[in-house]
Amino acid sequence: MRLHRGPGLFLFLFLCVLGASYALASRMGYLDRLQERYFPSTREAVRLSPGDFPAGVAAPVADVASVPLRPVLIGFSPRGASAGLLVATGGATTLDNPVPPPGAAQGLLKTAYALDARAVLFAKEEDLRHALSIGAENGGVDMATLSVDRLAAWAPLLRDAAPRTLLLVGRSRGQEALAAVGVPDLASLRGRRLGVYPYGSSHYFALWLLSRVGLRITDVRWVELPTTLDAGRALREGRADAVVGLWGDVELAARDRGGAVLATTADAPHLVATVLVARGDFAARYPDAVRRVLRGLLDAGQNVLKDPTAGARMLGEVAPYLGDPIEAIRSAPPATLADNRAFFGLSGEAPVTYDELFQSAAALFQKLKQGPPVPPAEDTKDLGALKYVSEARGP
Repeated sequence: MRLHRGPGLFLFLFLCVLGASYALASRMGYLDRLQERYFPSTREAVRLSPGDFPAGVAAPVADVASVPLRPVLIGFSPRGASAGLLVATGGATTLDNPVPPPGAAQGLLKTAYALDARAVLFAKEEDLRHALSIGAENGGVDMATLSVDRLAAWAPLLRDAAPRTLLLVGRSRGQEALAAVGVPDLASLRGRRLGVYPYGSSHYFALWLLSRVGLRITDVRWVELPTTLDAGRALREGRADAVVGLWGDVELAARDRGGAVLATTADAPHLVATVLVARGDFAARYPDAVRRVLRGLLDAGQNVLKDPTAGARMLGEVAPYLGDPIEAIRSAPPATLADNRAFFGLSGEAPVTYDELFQSAAALFQKLKQGPPVPPAEDTKDLGALKYVSEARGP
């Protein structure tokens, strides 16, 4: 039987030649050149950022200056443990008005450690995160006090700052609270309006409370508050049946409306831990400044624990919404060196360590699909300065 050459054979040969030509052009790079010339928008645009490189690459080869030639700026949102920071720096300033008022007292960091440092006040944790992300050279801060859960939630957003946890500042032992009107217990929150600022540690505490009574995220109607400080107002105005915020604020609001406080972080004293976080480039460039800050904060914290009068006065001036400042310090006292050793696994034992708290918070936010994956806890801390101070002070 004779084979007849039809148009299909020529088409087959044409396709073979075309395929071979495509493979050869791709191998020799001609296709990439054509794409760059005629279709440049189809190629993926790669944006580089400081987070793509180690934080310390720009540090000087030799010690040009052991401390910055400008004030070290430490951002904070007031809590009871902030009293130690205020004693260490001599009071609080703001980014809008960074110069201390005339006649302001010098802090322990200045008098004992020859370091000019200022505590910069922030009402919103989001604003504090942004200030840390841009750094003091660009109108932000060098360091910040953040709760571990916030650091876990914001680690991807702070990637370019390469944040490094240096010190445990304090734990909340009743500072955060859930107050309600017309709600007898936590289980009765089902179907009720729960007001909370979603970018603060009070939100993390609210999630813990729901887990304790077996409620799902969808079992309550969330009311998003603009700040933690709006919790008491929301309860007074009837915008929420229950709120989570600062005890001094929400307890008074609940009492005014015949409600009550149903739970505080005294029920979970190891859940909300505030740590001192430094930008990676600052920590690499000024390691001596970091050691001085840690010494000063630990000394100031000890002074507050012995006699809270001075710290309470400063705390009451900058954060009257915390209520009685002495009580605020009692419900969130400054951490000691022994607390730090245990929390970071250097010596002693702690019910919850930094790594455990960070990883569990990160896993929870991943479970809730809130943000991209976060780095391991080990990559977010730098204990060199704390070990140095700890060894120098002995057991």
